[in-house]
Amino acid sequence: MTRRLRGILALAGLVAAACVAHRPPAAPAAPIDRTALAARVRDEFLFAWHAYQRFASGHDELNPVSRTPHDWYPPAVFEMTPIDAVDTMAIMGLTTEAAEARTTILDHLSFDVDVSVQVFEVNIRILGALLTQYQTTGDARFLDLAQDLGRRLLPAFRSPTGMPYRFVNLRTGATGGPVSNPAEVGTLILEFGTLSKITGQPEFYDAAKRALLELAHRRDPATGLVGSAIDVRTGAWTDTSSHIGGGIDSYYEYALKCQRLFGDADCATIWRDGIAAVNRYLADAGPGGLWYGVADMRTGRRTATIYGSLQAFFPAVLALGGDVPRAERLQDSGDRMWQLNGVEPEELDYRTMRVTDARYELRPEIIESAYYLLHDTHDPKYLEMGRTFLDGLVACCRTDTGYTTLTDVRTKAKGDRQHSFLLAETFKYLYLIFQPDAVDFDRVTFNTEAHPLTRTW
Repeated sequence: MTRRLRGILALAGLVAAACVAHRPPAAPAAPIDRTALAARVRDEFLFAWHAYQRFASGHDELNPVSRTPHDWYPPAVFEMTPIDAVDTMAIMGLTTEAAEARTTILDHLSFDVDVSVQVFEVNIRILGALLTQYQTTGDARFLDLAQDLGRRLLPAFRSPTGMPYRFVNLRTGATGGPVSNPAEVGTLILEFGTLSKITGQPEFYDAAKRALLELAHRRDPATGLVGSAIDVRTGAWTDTSSHIGGGIDSYYEYALKCQRLFGDADCATIWRDGIAAVNRYLADAGPGGLWYGVADMRTGRRTATIYGSLQAFFPAVLALGGDVPRAERLQDSGDRMWQLNGVEPEELDYRTMRVTDARYELRPEIIESAYYLLHDTHDPKYLEMGRTFLDGLVACCRTDTGYTTLTDVRTKAKGDRQHSFLLAETFKYLYLIFQPDAVDFDRVTFNTEAHPLTRTW
């Protein structure tokens, strides 16, 4: 066995160990080489992209284990992976791949289809990406597509309260899904607002802002918290559980980023009041660190001690809002959650440190938070976190034909989906940890799918 081969096998063993369990080393295994790590992230992105091209080209996403395509809304195909991935390609300097993806989008994308889509997902993935492409390339065809999509989504807001239905038919305007949640109601203002400012058409901004205000007006007057589910026809809460996880998370994010991108004073008030309530009733500090749990929105009484991969976005939001010390403490807790099994679970009971939902969906949030905190603090521990997250992702989720989810982080049993947000967010934030100059952090505002929007108006 050659010395080179022994070295390669030794490195492979170290990476594989990251997927089995974490035992913190006395010192970093090797110095942080940011250039080399950025190149490694770019190579892994290309590996995932080429796997999509080989086995799922022309479709939305790849199922890498079965080597089959996955479409969100058959028979309509929007090719979400190239749409989601194209600005990551540009950030990584992959000019050829970005040009090919743009051609695919412009040649194939049409919204004149008789299909009911989820407003939230289409907004953050497709509308956000189209706006970014228009702002970065100046190609008016991307803006034309964005306006077409925006107009087809507007009927969703025609509820008695102005809060959008969850689903809308892109051809007929028929709506469905009257019971929604704060995230789906409140995560529209960045994209619709940007479309409005660029085109000079106020109806987009007005619709999204009215929805956000209507939701904020229905916070509990005693606690200031929102619940998990609301009927957009009546404005009545149907689930009063409050937290910062999925279904609520990006409502807080967009209130803050609306202030940042548009200078909107109402959004600033929603953020200020919302974060005060969240810190008062949901924050849970103890010997095990700082976490954010679950409480009843009416009473503020804690009902569960659950934290997970979706909640791991919150250090980034705290940092962006100026509370860096709290953000650092919470990120340390998230890192601890990751280290338990070499990759984070979907949910954890932080009181018992027992995994309550063992899936890993290739989520980017904990990586996003490390990027924001590295920008604010320049603390090299966030570089080390980035390397740990990259090692775990490669060791646990890489297959011969792309990256896949895990059904159980404890056993490392594999699922079968390469989500488009892996290329839009997970690899993008990993790359930016090691190559931060690729984006002007102070100039852009990332939407919740990591598509960078710029105040050009």
